[in-house]
Amino acid sequence: MTPATAVLFDRDGTLVEDVPYNGDPDRVRPMPGAVEALALLRGRGLPVGVISNQSGIARGLLTRAQVDAVNAQVEKLLGPFDVWEICPHGPEDDCLCRKPAPGMVETAAARLGVPTGRCVVIGDIGADVEAARRAGARAVLVPTAATRVEEIETAPAVAPDLLSAVRLVVAYLDCAGQTVEAGRPA
Repeated sequence: MTPATAVLFDRDGTLVEDVPYNGDPDRVRPMPGAVEALALLRGRGLPVGVISNQSGIARGLLTRAQVDAVNAQVEKLLGPFDVWEICPHGPEDDCLCRKPAPGMVETAAARLGVPTGRCVVIGDIGADVEAARRAGARAVLVPTAATRVEEIETAPAVAPDLLSAVRLVVAYLDCAGQTVEAGRPA
């Protein structure tokens, strides 16, 4: 298996505290270790992105402008991301982008110019892991109170926190002897 050259994160519960249907940038709080984890990846030249279900838009609980304002606050607190993919659909819309469907992983990888098999998805629930699997990417689960036991048991890799998850990715790169320049394999 080839080493990762891009890391895609779930937003709520992974990068920032999960505030259901959050449309208020003032309520954005980074998860412990998020700043350090992202600095570690960026320091290695790895592109980073966000893939996030935002069904509050379809449900009429949020506007796209509110989601964009929250995302802007995430970037203000955590630094810039190379790609953002947001699914505005609800579970009943049967779209191809809503996790666990692979659409956002595939689109983010394409926008980064990276094959999906060279991406790692880091998230806090089974839908994140399943989206990665369906897209042919790898996944690391970082359990929270929202994570079900069976999701932990079936995840291909589990880390106790976000920084540990990123260290797993970096350790794999180190073992593979990969260097990265400007987000692309050397």
